[in-house]
Parts: sequence; structure tokens; C-alpha cells
Amino acid sequence: MTRPNTWDPLPRGEILIGDARAELQRLPDASADMVLTSPPYFRLRDYAVTGQLGLEPTVDDWVAGLRDVAREVSRVLVPTGSFWLNVGDAYSTGERDGAARKSLLLGPERLALALLEDGWRLRNKIVWQKANTMPSSVTDRLTCSWEALYVFVRADRYFFDLDSVRTPHTSKPPKRQRPRLIRTKRAQWLGPNTDDATGLARMKAAGRVGHPLGKNPGDVWRIPASNYRGSHHATFPVALAELAIRAGCPEQRCTVCRAPYRRPVHREVVKGIGETAVRGALAPQCDCQAIAEPGIVLDPFFGAGTTALGAIENHRDWLGIELSPHFAREARDRIASYQPASRREGEPTDDHQARPGGSAPHTQPDGAAAGRETGAGP
Repeated sequence: MTRPNTWDPLPRGEILIGDARAELQRLPDASADMVLTSPPYFRLRDYAVTGQLGLEPTVDDWVAGLRDVAREVSRVLVPTGSFWLNVGDAYSTGERDGAARKSLLLGPERLALALLEDGWRLRNKIVWQKANTMPSSVTDRLTCSWEALYVFVRADRYFFDLDSVRTPHTSKPPKRQRPRLIRTKRAQWLGPNTDDATGLARMKAAGRVGHPLGKNPGDVWRIPASNYRGSHHATFPVALAELAIRAGCPEQRCTVCRAPYRRPVHREVVKGIGETAVRGALAPQCDCQAIAEPGIVLDPFFGAGTTALGAIENHRDWLGIELSPHFAREARDRIASYQPASRREGEPTDDHQARPGGSAPHTQPDGAAAGRETGAGP
């Protein structure tokens, strides 16, 4: 197959119907800012489509198929891009699956290790804790109430907008301490891969509770499972997609080199209030002097189109690949009829000023929305 030129434009706002790996091979190199997807889990669904993943004889065969897809994802991502992979586990029905009967197969872990061998770097294993877990009749183990969302990158430096997903601080600012010497020497009991706490000590000594824009939301996201009622029965919620896209896909990028635009943060101390911070206007990080275009997120297992809804909510572009023509039609209809929350609730202002005490008025811990639809995905 002849590969497209690196600088061929990537389709936007389209659903490509076909096998994920084959369709990825048709896309240009270094063209997508982010890949967010949830492939079929091992032997948990039969979508009745020829060529589907997920019904392989063994869990290692399942891993091999997704490993091939990930190699194409690596080629299609821009150098600063990231690969967000939502995967769940399954229980073995017998040794033929890859483990003893009734044992967890550790499919997500096997896949993660295989991708590490291929040169990916695993930056986070986010726990999606389902706030409305499906009841289970099992009596000899606990109900599974979470899934993993892996964040893979290819380089040391990549795009990640932490400020866009910060959450309000819940602790009260400490009393300002008298000036004293802060120990900077590393504690002897710390292991070689452990961070020290000197930065935290300096922050407390200055009477600050944390970053004025809010705190890091951490890697446990409590979000209700999807309430999508279409024919696709394995969907993730829009709120999950929104959080991932706000962190992993730039709002804009350069049309020439595809480098992401970023928002600078301006911090100052205001008497009587404390430290404040303002997120500035989007600015290019290159010298191309070219116009900007929206960042684009790609989903090679598009399903019911949740990734597109998360992108629309956050003013990013999207591209989907879906094997099933039926699911693709449903996704198109769903996207066409979808009304973004900004239209329903009034467009939010572009005020990035942190409130006193470090609250972040436009960042919600459960994505854009606890009270909005938490519908589908692959």
C-alpha cells in the first residue's frame, strides 16, 4: 500500500468505515493530536461483524491484534501526541483462554506490557470508577466497579494541559509560618525513584494550599457509566471523553508544523487575597507564522461516537473509524442530533482567573457534567 504524504490533510468530522488497522494505514503520518478509544474487550461482546476484534481464541491473540493497531496509531500521532486507551478485563472460562478457569486474564496488563516493549511510555493508569455499577449475582468475589484508562506517549515531552482539568481545592490554606530554613537535602530513607516533599514544605510555609488554579484531579475518576440507549452495548460516558480530550488534545495547532498552541499562566500575589493565577490567550509554540486550526482527536474503534461528542463539547475536531456500517449510521445520527451543553446552558465565558482559595470555576471533577448525558463510545 502506498502511504499518504505526511502533510496530506487528515479528514475531519468523518466516519471511515472499515477495519481499524487498514484504515489507519491510509492516514498520513504525524497528523492526529490525540487518539482516544476503547477497543472490543476480550470475548465480552459479539458484534456480528466480519473481521471484528475481541473473539480471538486466546487473550494473547487479542493482545497481538491490538498491538498491530497501536503501531499504526504511533505513526499517525504527532510527536507531541498521546494515546488514551480504555480497556477492561475478563474472566477465563478455561485454560484455552490463557489462564486457569475463573481467573482474571489480565488482558489490559498484558496489552500494556506489550506496548511498553514496542517503545510506548505509560504515563498514567487512570481508574474510571463507575458511580453506578451494574449489579452482579456473583457470590465468591467482589463486583468489578472500575476500568482502566491508559495514557501512552512516545517521547519525554508531549502535550498535556493539566490546568484545563484542575479541580477546586477542598482543604483550607495553612497559616503562614514564620520564615525558617526549609530542608533541601534529600531524606536518606527515600528510594531512588521517589519524589521528595521539599516543594510541599515551601508551599505550606508560604501559607498556600496549592496551585491557585486548582489541584491535580488525580488518577481516580468517579463518573457514572453510559446511559446510551442505542444498539451498541459497550459504551463509555461523554464525561470521560471530555476530561481526556481537554487534557490530551490541544485547542489549536499550527497548520504547517502541527505544533500545539498553549495558554501561558500568569501568577501574582494580591494583598488581602493571596496568590492568584490567570490563564492567558492561546499562543503558538513555533515560528511558522501560520494560521491555526483546531486540534483533532482520532478514535479507531468509534462505536456510537462518544469521542466525537466529547470533541464537539470542547471545540476540537474529530475523526472516527468504525468496522460496522450499522454502528456508523447510528453514530452519524447521534452526532447530527447532539446539542452541545454550551448551547443548552449558555456559552461559558473565557475567564481563566482562579478564585481566592484556588478554586477553578470552569473545571468540574466529573468532566463537563454530572447532570448532562453520559452517553456512548466504543
